[in-house]
Amino acid sequence: MVVSNPTIGVLALQGDVREHLAALETVGARGVTVRRPAELAAVDGLVLPGGESTTIDKLLRIFELRDLLQARIKEGLPVYGSCAGMILLADRILDGTADQQTVGGMDVVVRRNAFGRQVDSFETDLEFAGISDVDDPSAGSGRRGGPVRTAFIRAPWIEEAGSEVEVLSRIPAVDTQGRPVAAAGRIVAARQGSLLATAFHPEITGDARVHGLFVSMVAGG
Repeated sequence: MVVSNPTIGVLALQGDVREHLAALETVGARGVTVRRPAELAAVDGLVLPGGESTTIDKLLRIFELRDLLQARIKEGLPVYGSCAGMILLADRILDGTADQQTVGGMDVVVRRNAFGRQVDSFETDLEFAGISDVDDPSAGSGRRGGPVRTAFIRAPWIEEAGSEVEVLSRIPAVDTQGRPVAAAGRIVAARQGSLLATAFHPEITGDARVHGLFVSMVAGG
């Protein structure tokens, strides 16, 4: 189904909500905050932002959003999860807390905090299937196609992906200086049907192409 002028919600319980709203605006979408079941029921797509996955998990239950979100995902609601959002979309997680739950929907195993602690955060450019050849609408006369600028902050990675999961980006074997990378080959972006997930935060790097891809998914592209 093609949705014209889609309304995309950003789950506003915890995390970098404003940055996602700004990125959605950059690519011409109407972004709204979602905190209540009625607000979730009204959107055409939803962004699960980065933050603390265990906290968001608990707040989803407190605000009575978890069951509705699971139901809407089963109905085909497009959802994009970045960092903690990737963890929430995973059917299975490693290194989670004893009582941690996910919303699920993606046939993946995600390792929580796989890249290390906050002090191990980093930015890098990555090839991203279907995006690296697309112009960045936020770059003005600047970036034209090419790798996607990404930021990893206490990030997860996908340890295993099912047969219906499309891998979109992996950590390269070597860095820009030709040095081996410890996490080489790890999956950091994937799509399964109407669900999109990235281990990194595109909303804080000024590269809006991942959000552009998600908007096209919501619109039926």
